[in-house]
Amino acid sequence: MPTLRSATANASPAATPSPAAASTPRSVKRRLTPRRAGESPEASRHTSPHRSPHAGAGTVCTPKLLSASPKSSRKRLYGDLVAAEKPKWNPRDPAQMRAVKEALHVATVPSCGLVCRDNEQRRVLEFCMACIEQQKAGSLYLCGCPGTGKTLSVNKVKEGLVRWTDEMGMEAPDALVINCTNLANTSEIFSKILGQFQDRKMGRGKLSPLQQLQSMFSNKESAPRRMMMVIVDEMDYLITRDRAVLHDLFMLTTCPFSRCILIGIANAIDLADRFLPKLESLNCKPLVVTFRAYSKDQISDIIKHRLKVLEYDVFEPLALEFCARKVAAASGDMRKALGVCRSAVDVLETRLKDSSDQELEIVTFDHMDIALSKVFKSAVVDSILCLPQHQQMVLCALANTFQHCKRKSTTLGELNKSYIEICRSTQVPAVGMLEFSNMCMVLSDQGFMKLGQSKDDKLRRVTLQIDSSDITFSFKGNRFFKKCLEQPRS
Repeated sequence: MPTLRSATANASPAATPSPAAASTPRSVKRRLTPRRAGESPEASRHTSPHRSPHAGAGTVCTPKLLSASPKSSRKRLYGDLVAAEKPKWNPRDPAQMRAVKEALHVATVPSCGLVCRDNEQRRVLEFCMACIEQQKAGSLYLCGCPGTGKTLSVNKVKEGLVRWTDEMGMEAPDALVINCTNLANTSEIFSKILGQFQDRKMGRGKLSPLQQLQSMFSNKESAPRRMMMVIVDEMDYLITRDRAVLHDLFMLTTCPFSRCILIGIANAIDLADRFLPKLESLNCKPLVVTFRAYSKDQISDIIKHRLKVLEYDVFEPLALEFCARKVAAASGDMRKALGVCRSAVDVLETRLKDSSDQELEIVTFDHMDIALSKVFKSAVVDSILCLPQHQQMVLCALANTFQHCKRKSTTLGELNKSYIEICRSTQVPAVGMLEFSNMCMVLSDQGFMKLGQSKDDKLRRVTLQIDSSDITFSFKGNRFFKKCLEQPRS
C-alpha cells in the first residue's frame, strides 16, 4: 500500500572503494606509476597507463615524481574526505536575515517535507486509503499537546491522497476543513458540512442540519456518490455537558450510505478517554492516533531541517541544543521552539545595531539564553516569584502531585499531604489545615488554582489553572525550591 514519501531525502550511498584502493593513498600510486624514458612529466599525465607496443624491452622506467605544491597535494590527498566548508552567514545582510526569519516562522511549511512524524502520517494515510478503496465511511481522532504537528501532518496526508488517487486512477475525495474556534455555536458544525451539498433540495425549513445529514446518508438515492473528508480542527471546542454534538458528529459515519471520512484533531489527550466509551457503545469508535511531545533530538532535527534550504550555519551547535533541551523539558511544543529561535535571531540583530563588533556572525549560547528567558518568563512567573514562601510551597506541592499522575485534579486533603512532606524534608514548620485552606483560597482568587465545593474541606477538588512548567521555570536556580520540586509523591 502506498505511503507518504519520507520527509527527509536520504543521500545515495557512496561507492565503497576496494581494499587495495583504500589502503594506498592516491599520491603513492602516482609515485609508483611508470613512464617511458625520455618522456616528460606533462606528457605522461595524458598517456595511457598501459605499455606502448613500440617501447623496447629494455626501456628503463623511472618513477614519476610529484611536482605539485604542498597545498595542492594536501587537496588531492584529503579533498575527498573533507567536506567543503559552508559559506558564512552575514547577519548584516537584510536579505539573508529575512530568509532566516522566514525559515523559522511557524507559518512556513517546509518545502522538503515534515520530519519526525512519518509513523503518524503513515497510519492516517493508510486508514484514509482503505476507506476510499472500500468506499466506506470511517473516523479518526488525532490528539496531542499543542505544537506537535497534528494539523500539518493531516495537510500532508491530504496531498498524499491526491497523488495516490491520481496514480490509481481513482477519484480524490472532497475535503472540508472546519476550525471549531470559528463556530458561533457547537451545532453550527452540521450546517458547515451540509453546505457541501447545497445543490440538494432538502426540507431545510422542516429539518435541522443534523437531521438533513442523517436523512441524506441513510437514503441510497440522496447519498453522495463521492467520498468526502471532513477535518475538524480544535475539536475541544465541541465539548458540551452531555457531549451530544460530539456523539452526533461521529455517528454520521455509521449511516448506511455515508461516504464521510471524519478526522478530529484536539489538544486534549484525555478527551478520548472521556467520550470514547460512549462512542464504542454506539458502534462508532474512531481510530486514535496520539502525537507525543517532541523530544530534544526531534526539536533539534526539525530546526536543522528547516534551515537546510540555507547555505550557511545560523546557530552555534551548543545554542541550538540549549533551546531544544529547554523546550522539550517544558512542553515539547515545536511552535514555541521556533519562536525562541526567532527571538534569538532578533537578539543578535539588536546587538549588531548597537555595536560595531565584527565578530558577531552567528547566534550564540548567550543570545539563546536571553531569548529563552523572554519566552518563558511571563506575567505568571513574575506573580509566582512575588508570592509568600508557604504559598510558593503549595504550588510546588501541586506541581509534584500532577507530575506523577495523569489526573488533572486532586483533593485539598491530598494536596495538604504533599505540602506537609515538603515542609518535613525542608525542615520548615507546616501551617495548620485551616490556614492551609485559606492559602489555597488566596491562590484560587489569583487564578493559580481552582477550588471546588464540598461540605468536607479536605474533599474539595483542586485543579491547577496554570502550566506546571511555569512553576518549575520560576524556581530554576533556587536550591530550596528545587528540593521542593524533587519531592516524591507517596
